[in-house]
Amino acid sequence: MIQVYNRKTKKYEVEKVAGENYIKWSYESPAGKSFTELLIKKKLFSRLYGSYCDTSLSKKKISNFIKNFDIDMGISSNTLNDFNNFNDFFIRELKEDARPIPKDNRLLISPGDGRLFAYENISIDKLIQVKGIHYSLSELIGDNEIAKEYEGGVCLVLRLCPTDYHRFHFIDNGTPLENHFIKGNYYSVNPIALERIPKLYCQNKREWSIFKSENFGDIIHIEVGATCVGTIIQSYSPNTKVIKGQEKGYFKFGGSTTILLLKKDTVKIDEDIINQTNLGFETIVLMGESIGVKIAK
Repeated sequence: MIQVYNRKTKKYEVEKVAGENYIKWSYESPAGKSFTELLIKKKLFSRLYGSYCDTSLSKKKISNFIKNFDIDMGISSNTLNDFNNFNDFFIRELKEDARPIPKDNRLLISPGDGRLFAYENISIDKLIQVKGIHYSLSELIGDNEIAKEYEGGVCLVLRLCPTDYHRFHFIDNGTPLENHFIKGNYYSVNPIALERIPKLYCQNKREWSIFKSENFGDIIHIEVGATCVGTIIQSYSPNTKVIKGQEKGYFKFGGSTTILLLKKDTVKIDEDIINQTNLGFETIVLMGESIGVKIAK
């Protein structure tokens, strides 16, 4: 059972997990763990399932998925009949007013819908995956010199479930630089897997870039792939100015993670999110929702 914090109701909710029994079998049972190492974590497995989700046969999954996980289609810019396959539905766009963007440039917003952990005054050599399991920023991005610049800063880890809106966005006006690709495995990013696979983010396929934001300095954007996320699409153009809330890219089918790193003395994250992180609970957030405020200098 995964509990997450709803900051609007100030109560904990039990997360509905797509494929929960399969995930538990894959990461908790001896047979499942062997099968995960043999096949599930491999690119081939995710590519095959991703290919299936691109076919018209997969369209029949959509109605039950919407019903079983209470997907709000009222905010989708498309109707059910507009989707040719499951991936069309999975990467659905939202209506313009579905995720309002605060105009106040002092406010830090969430880059997407998901469940958020936020860490302040980080040690770049001991970033927290889950309690007792750590990894380093230099391992994550493969660049020790850039990693050093974020000592004492802020790390935001946004986990997207398969049930979430799966597009991610820029959190400020600014200029994104070129994208870097790092090959890796395709472990699930569900908490069940995170508790059992050391340095999971550093093992999985991932992409990263520097975003030169106008109000929060240079931010590292990292997108981490996962089981059945065969493709991460970057829809932005490097070295071209973007505006706050503009789409950066999207994940095809599967749970995924977006990680942001901000430098020291740049932003103060909202206290309720920090408190829940310290208690070990993720906070439910939506794209565009304010999650912190710029530190005045």
